[in-house]
Amino acid sequence: MRARRSRLGASALLLLLACAPCRAVPTLAEVQAAYRASDSTLLDRNGVAIQSLRVDLAARRLPWVKLDDVSPAVGAAVMQAEDQRFMQHGGVDLEALGKAAWDNLFRRRPRGASTITMQLAAQLDPALQSAAAGRSWKQKWDQARAAQELDQAWTKPQIMEAYLNLVTFRGELQGIGAAARGLFGKAPSGLNLAESAILASLLRAPSAAPRLVARRACALAKELNAHTACSAIESTAAGAFARSAAMAVLAPAPQVAQKLLTAPSQQVRSTLDAGLQRFAQAALRQQIMSLRERNVKDGALVVLDNASGDILAYVGNAGGSEVDGVAALRQAGSTLKPFLYGLALERKQLTAASLLDDTAVDISTSSGLYIPQNYDKEFKGYVSARTSLAGSLNVPAVRTLMMVGLDRFHERLRSLGLDSLTEAADYYGYSLALGSADVSLLELSNAYRTLASGGMQGTASLLPRAPERKHRVLDARAAFIVGDILSDRAARSVTFGLKNELATTFWAAVKTGTSKDMRDNWCVGYSERYTVGVWVGNFDGGSMWDVSGVTGAAPVWRDVMDYLHQHVPSRAPAVPPGVLRRDVAWQPAFEPPRAEWFIAGTESAEVALLQDARRAPRILYPADASIIAIDPDIPDASQRVFFQAQAGQGLRWELDGATLGPASASYAWRPAPGPHTLALLDAAGSPVATTRFSVRGAVREP
Repeated sequence: MRARRSRLGASALLLLLACAPCRAVPTLAEVQAAYRASDSTLLDRNGVAIQSLRVDLAARRLPWVKLDDVSPAVGAAVMQAEDQRFMQHGGVDLEALGKAAWDNLFRRRPRGASTITMQLAAQLDPALQSAAAGRSWKQKWDQARAAQELDQAWTKPQIMEAYLNLVTFRGELQGIGAAARGLFGKAPSGLNLAESAILASLLRAPSAAPRLVARRACALAKELNAHTACSAIESTAAGAFARSAAMAVLAPAPQVAQKLLTAPSQQVRSTLDAGLQRFAQAALRQQIMSLRERNVKDGALVVLDNASGDILAYVGNAGGSEVDGVAALRQAGSTLKPFLYGLALERKQLTAASLLDDTAVDISTSSGLYIPQNYDKEFKGYVSARTSLAGSLNVPAVRTLMMVGLDRFHERLRSLGLDSLTEAADYYGYSLALGSADVSLLELSNAYRTLASGGMQGTASLLPRAPERKHRVLDARAAFIVGDILSDRAARSVTFGLKNELATTFWAAVKTGTSKDMRDNWCVGYSERYTVGVWVGNFDGGSMWDVSGVTGAAPVWRDVMDYLHQHVPSRAPAVPPGVLRRDVAWQPAFEPPRAEWFIAGTESAEVALLQDARRAPRILYPADASIIAIDPDIPDASQRVFFQAQAGQGLRWELDGATLGPASASYAWRPAPGPHTLALLDAAGSPVATTRFSVRGAVREP
């Protein structure tokens, strides 16, 4: 009698559904086109996926999964749990509806009869989705009709494919792709029967307690004749729910993904090279780990294609911080020196053979004396400009800046794209020669790319583009000579020795830099085809312990350069017009004779040191506006200040109008508090140089 009533009710419903007006049914292609994954994908220059980034935070959906890419065990488990007559009915299971109607009238525990097709119809039409109070009778009617129309328009495999991609399994995990990856860490094609049973058991109650899900999955596995013990299913379920649904994904380029991926379901092709990106990240991460004991926590790296400006690798931070080290501003250190010497060469104020004085110098500034020191706290005496730049000597660089002019050098750096130099030149002072300004790794590396391009400047890009139009900012002749100096391991050996990480087996020009208190460590250089910039340090401002450019950033630079040129040679650039190579010797012989590059018109066979008699007299110490402090711990009778002069032969010292003695040698003066005027007098008693200084502190009797 009960079965007969069920059949009569089902027949009546079938008749009514047949009489209802038809709705427009979307095609599977239209549903796929409207589908949006919550993640977007960053592609490399060849279309290889590098990284996915979660953009839609409301739900987790991975790209659409074809049914052929889903394990058959999933379909079997879902049909067993949700719709055992899926392959036979026409979208609405009339027999199940009749049973459900009878049970809902006479049983305390009602049950539903929604087929997979009916559930899919509700997924496709928001008007059919259940509210908090459940579906109304009209919604149920419309859902049944929509399912029937869907079954008539689509094949069963199409319905199953769409259902598996749109249904919510647990929490924010929507679709079989997100569920398989989030709960089991695998692709849908790799799901076994136990895992499939767990997923199918979630469909009716995605937020059910793990124990209840495991119990349902165990029962479902038995119905499917799975040879899996319930204990194993329980263990699998426990591991799945303990796993982070955030889906740990390899993140080789998180900063780039955040820059380029801005909307859900994007696929953005970048200029990155996937293989190079992963290698660079691994090399930098390994170096940071090896320097942990020296208080190095962070690092960044960028690789540029010299011809196109394409960014081939962009490692924002291999140390785990969220700071983008490629874009962050850090103190440049000695990495700005090549542009200073290039400017002096271009203006013909120096040649690579010119002698520079690497001895102590005091420079008077508005904020007091500036006394530059070399990295090793030693001075080399007279050295050539080539040796000064290659060996990264500080005092010759400061003397060169004084010769070139602070404003002119500041303007040159700005023209190279170092836009972070937002203050006036006087703000940085003469320490600008030693990199006191803050720059980013990207803009600094692109400035070196300008050197590599013979002085032609362009912009770096993460997105493919038409060939860029470069413009000249550096003299091609000066850029060539600077590059030759930076590739000269013999000239570099004065500071770094012949064997170090900068000495590649192919042609490459490179410069290191370390900022004040060892807070930043740089290595930037270029080959024929590539420019590589590396920074290591600490974003929290902490100082590194005994880390130089050669031991910090340089090993990573070398590893990446070797990777880039493992199958590609690197040749020295062609000599531009207007550059000559001539033999040169020094008098006295501060350096061995050699062949040297000159800009035409500046060549010389001999570089002779100007004798003191031919130099303009001047006071070397104390500098004008100096402030000298009396040391309270030294007895007054033992305190001395030594006056020093250049070209002092035949001249004499005069202090506050009183003659002291000849200026041909240093004069030891016992300091007295107050302002003083020191002068160099010629034979006629006329001053040829004057300086004013002050002495502070009280005189203490012995």
